[in-house]
Amino acid sequence: MAHERSPLAQPFPALPAIAGATPRIARAGYKDWGRCDLTFVELAEGTAVAGVFTRNVCCSSEVELGRQNVAQGRARALVVNAGNSNAFTGYRGREAVKAIMEQVSAHLGCAREEVFVSSTGVIGVPLPKDKARAGIEAALLAQPCSWEEAANTIGTTDTFAKGATAAAMVGDVKVTLSAIIKGSGMIAPDMATMLGYVFTDAAVDPAFLQACLSDANRRTFSCITVDSDTSTSDTVLAFATGAAGNAPLVSVESPGADAFAAALHEVCRSLAHLVVRDGEGAQKFIAVAVSGAVSDDSARRVGLAIANSPLVKTAIAGEDANWGRVVMAVGKAGEPADRDRLSIGFGGIWAAREGQPLPDYDEAPVAAHLKGQEITIEVDLGLGEGRATVWTCDLTHGYIAINADYRS
Repeated sequence: MAHERSPLAQPFPALPAIAGATPRIARAGYKDWGRCDLTFVELAEGTAVAGVFTRNVCCSSEVELGRQNVAQGRARALVVNAGNSNAFTGYRGREAVKAIMEQVSAHLGCAREEVFVSSTGVIGVPLPKDKARAGIEAALLAQPCSWEEAANTIGTTDTFAKGATAAAMVGDVKVTLSAIIKGSGMIAPDMATMLGYVFTDAAVDPAFLQACLSDANRRTFSCITVDSDTSTSDTVLAFATGAAGNAPLVSVESPGADAFAAALHEVCRSLAHLVVRDGEGAQKFIAVAVSGAVSDDSARRVGLAIANSPLVKTAIAGEDANWGRVVMAVGKAGEPADRDRLSIGFGGIWAAREGQPLPDYDEAPVAAHLKGQEITIEVDLGLGEGRATVWTCDLTHGYIAINADYRS
């Protein structure tokens, strides 16, 4: 079923081509939706790979095999199936993934472990091998496509295509990053968010690429939530083709390593924000900024407790400055907090300071802030130096409508 474009949607950016990464799309027909639903990206020999995967213990075979294969550090291809998550499908699901890996590796003449597969969609239905094989055959023969076409192809309940780009100077060589992501619901990643892919022409050692991606993930994808549900299929992969010809980045001491890491973080943050902006039924983009915690990790957990609270999210949907609900969420987070040191604000305006409502609090400017699409909730715990920002969206009738009809 089609859904209206999110009012928080952003236009798809002009993503540069990445030397050594060639996307193609095809129609496998996993669902009867009259569109391409299989993405194939061929990667140059020697491409480095890094990944972060869901911590959902009922994960798909794609995640299990991807987690194993990423350890060897090299990739030659990516295949993304949309419309069927192939999760909770037992040995039949695993056989379907291996068949895809074998078909692609035979075509490219590479090791099966260099083929990465992701699937997204309905849980509990084995991926049809015949459709997968025919889809792969069509993709192998297809003309190269744009990153926007690839981004549209990997979507499910997404209402707009999502992409981001950045560049960095490594020595005297410019390296470029282009990335796409899909995600709209079942978003509360304990590592990554739905399906995201970063492609760069930089030469990066796999271990250092993994370190950079893990650090970026911790501060971006692991700081967003739409509905508190962690998908069985969440995967974020980074591929570095080395085609730019820079001196390989092998550690934080490598010239340009800091610039590359910053560019990767920028891309991941942009992608994470786009997923929240396409949250199912979302009308408002919410940043929850927590300071004064005992540690950054504690601040993040407090922020997520607020961001995941249905009462907070529905209050924002109703444009109600009900700061008591924020106090409730802080208190249930299981993190150090002191009622008498707690301060709550909206849009830079404090409603309560150090455990007390401000006597001269004027709700009018806060009410005006909540009528906008970009909302900020500030929390100061007054305990330490820890801080974090997490991002979420409001909870509306639209979320119920989308998910009540998801399989129809």
